[in-house]
Amino acid sequence: MDSTMELRDAKISRLLWKFSWPAVIAMLVNSIYNIIDRMFVGRGVGSIAIAAITVAFPIMLILMAVSVLIGVGATSLISIRLGEKKPEEAEKIAGNALLLLILLPICISIIYFLFTNPILSFFGASAKTLPYAKDFTHIIMLASALGSISMGMVNFIRAEGNPKMAMYTQVIGTVINIVLNYIFVIRLGIGIKGSALATICGQIFSSIWVLSYFLWGHSLLKIRLKNLKLQKNIVISIVSIGFAPFSMQLANSLQNLILNRALTTYGGDIALSAMGIVGSISTLMFMPILGISQGAQPIIGFNYGAQQFDRVKEALKKAVIVGTIIAVVSTAVVHIWPTQIANMFNNNNIELTRLAAHAMSIFFLMFPVAGFQIVCSQYFQAVNKPIQSTILGLSRQLLLLIPLLLILPHFWGIEGVWRTPPIADISSALITAGVIYLEMKHINREEIIQTVELEKAVVKK
Repeated sequence: MDSTMELRDAKISRLLWKFSWPAVIAMLVNSIYNIIDRMFVGRGVGSIAIAAITVAFPIMLILMAVSVLIGVGATSLISIRLGEKKPEEAEKIAGNALLLLILLPICISIIYFLFTNPILSFFGASAKTLPYAKDFTHIIMLASALGSISMGMVNFIRAEGNPKMAMYTQVIGTVINIVLNYIFVIRLGIGIKGSALATICGQIFSSIWVLSYFLWGHSLLKIRLKNLKLQKNIVISIVSIGFAPFSMQLANSLQNLILNRALTTYGGDIALSAMGIVGSISTLMFMPILGISQGAQPIIGFNYGAQQFDRVKEALKKAVIVGTIIAVVSTAVVHIWPTQIANMFNNNNIELTRLAAHAMSIFFLMFPVAGFQIVCSQYFQAVNKPIQSTILGLSRQLLLLIPLLLILPHFWGIEGVWRTPPIADISSALITAGVIYLEMKHINREEIIQTVELEKAVVKK
């Protein structure tokens, strides 16, 4: 069956499985890399290296935000254009997106190298962590465009109905990353620089892989030279749709900046290291849910474009159920074995293990609602409704987490930092429930109008 016909006609549960499991595996592999990366530097260099990567993380989130801005924005448009049977327009969108994925990260890297010390200090680096943070971030920023290409364009592969190839793209680069981390950090003793080198080697391979797929592979869409020219209307459309997840990632970077500064103020470098461990586990818990929502995105986008609203609702409902199950199970694991998990990241540092285990027990209290919140937020990206998507995407980070991080530590110290996420999680889930309720009412009205028009057409015949 042709991939576009399959998106229109195949059983939703089978489609969700087909599109989601490769995305989930790819996301899991990426998150496992983050965990193994910090385990290597934690055991090979020390807790100060984990703190340094935690400082660098908000900067990496800015690069991720650019990839998401272009990748998700273009993917939603590509899915809708394919649903409307307009493949040439989809290729124009892909070409414009590729050019943006190269130019924007280069601009960010230039700014970074001009103001390295002030930027890293602003993001929470102490005199002790600054040299390590510079060693790591310098190398990452040199290959920023390659990381954006692999991270952004993998979404295009998924949009055209080839989730397995999207999975291979992410998995291969990450496996290379993990293997080289072990060689560079543990075997050769290069330290934190070795971890950064391993990261960019994986990105180089992934970007070559994804570009070769669209240039010479069996892709439905092709990257053509004539489309590598920015068109104002396409750029505006990409940015308007991708702005919600971009804002979410940017708010995440701002949140991490404020978080790092609060950790340094109220807990010092040891609290920053503990947050590095908690952050790695958080990524591992979030990524499978993001994989489910990404798997649902082309199904929802295509069927929304084809005005098959019953299939849109079914795909959303099943994605929410699966996402919630994942969130509940992962929360249970973290609360049953917090000490054992924290121990994996250091060489018998009792203080760090105790603090990280305690932080996890509070940090993830309300995580079970994350499946619902994430899937519903990304639903609005798939159906080209950037305002709702922006509201939901920013509700947790910008509207809740950041103000709470600025307020609660003044009353509870470091405990205020750990208590902020569960409060934000439950509050953002309630906001999401209200917005998705209004959307479902709108879709139900559209279905009624569609049924009435169909009945009128039958009567005329």
